[in-house]
Amino acid sequence: MKVLSVNVGRPRPNPWKKVSTTGIDKRPVTGPVAVRAPGPKGTGAVGLAGDRAHDVKHHGGPDQAVYAYAREDLDEWQADLGIPLPHGAFGENLTTCGLDVNGALIGERWRIGPEVLLEVSCPRIPCATFQGWMGRGGWVAQFLRAAKPGAYLRVIEPGDVRSGDSVEIVHRPDHSATVTFAFRAMMLEPALLQSIPRSVREALD
Repeated sequence: MKVLSVNVGRPRPNPWKKVSTTGIDKRPVTGPVAVRAPGPKGTGAVGLAGDRAHDVKHHGGPDQAVYAYAREDLDEWQADLGIPLPHGAFGENLTTCGLDVNGALIGERWRIGPEVLLEVSCPRIPCATFQGWMGRGGWVAQFLRAAKPGAYLRVIEPGDVRSGDSVEIVHRPDHSATVTFAFRAMMLEPALLQSIPRSVREALD
């Protein structure tokens, strides 16, 4: 399990929302990138140095410090959509390999390289900017149905991350609420919420 690519956003005009700028255009960077807890939501701060959230109402803050998506899932989307999806195409900060991102448990912890410790906090919820970025009508609905949202992570221990870093699962909490299950409960089947432990539900709010 490893990080294939570390991706940082390039600010660009956002014609798809009232917020005039978006950071969804993530591009691979070389060399180490500092990862740190970004502080409270509403400031635009995120976990990777050089990156920023511009829709501060919906993005950024400690529970959305880092976004990870599996290369294997990008490859499936690439085949289904018939378009190239390079590392960072979904706006992810970390493109991973060999790691079941959507099967990760809420609260699971990953050691990335020798320094960084991240904790899975919640699934990614698709928005109008994501649909506009993909250039596909009905994209949000298609993404919802697939229930492969990728994972947001909070920073437990800061440090540097770089492409090629190993990923080790160092803690799995004692429940069965995966990223995909939480996503389905939040977006598709609200009745499932009652089967998620209260402490996990509260963390998802």
